[in-house]
Amino acid sequence: MSIVLTRHEEFAVITIERPEALNALSMSLIRDLEKRIDEVAATDARALLFRGAGERAFCAGADIPELMNRALRDQQAGAELGQRVFARLDRLHIPSVALVHGFAFGGGLELALACTFRLVTDKARMGLPEIKLGLMPGYGGTQRLPRLIGEARAMEMILTGRTVKGDEAVAMGLANRMVDGDAFAAMVAFAREFSGYSLMAQQFARRAVQRALDTPIHEGLRIESDLSTLAYQTADAQEGMLAFAQKRPARFTDR
Repeated sequence: MSIVLTRHEEFAVITIERPEALNALSMSLIRDLEKRIDEVAATDARALLFRGAGERAFCAGADIPELMNRALRDQQAGAELGQRVFARLDRLHIPSVALVHGFAFGGGLELALACTFRLVTDKARMGLPEIKLGLMPGYGGTQRLPRLIGEARAMEMILTGRTVKGDEAVAMGLANRMVDGDAFAAMVAFAREFSGYSLMAQQFARRAVQRALDTPIHEGLRIESDLSTLAYQTADAQEGMLAFAQKRPARFTDR
């Protein structure tokens, strides 16, 4: 079992390779995931693509047997580890895409929530079923899910533990798109819709959108003003405007 980092053209690809356990996340796998994310951050990849090995699951969640009979301080440390790693993904300087082609439960859904985008197939099944075990989400689900789909829908999913299929996930805003056929090829095609643009402009825009969820609108508008002013100062902004005036494709250099 491992977290495998590969390269597909301009994209970094992380595959959760534990199909015999539906790609469940043990503590060691979460630590490995942190290392792989740090490795991605040091590359020139334009986006990070996530997938799970096998046909049945993206990631079925935490490794439940590993959670049993642990001391409270170990449980706390485990939650803090998961939150730290997923926050690292959330703050990565390049966008990330999760391809959910099967089960994405508990920590698996929380991993997908930490990605910038989520794509689903008709086999996708997504949920936070911790309540059925007398537990609750601990890797960020109670915080990211309501920011994505609203408090009422998030509360229903968390307190009932119900499963959402791919089409409903798209309808409620939990996923961006439904894909079919060669799902990985569809994920690559989706990533190419933004990968050719300036990474600096994308970073500024992502930061502004993320701050919109945490601040009053007057503060959010100030943040937007500051970041858009910074974006205007980049070489990519000058190239983009010049290319528009000259009626040619822009050649961005991420500067």
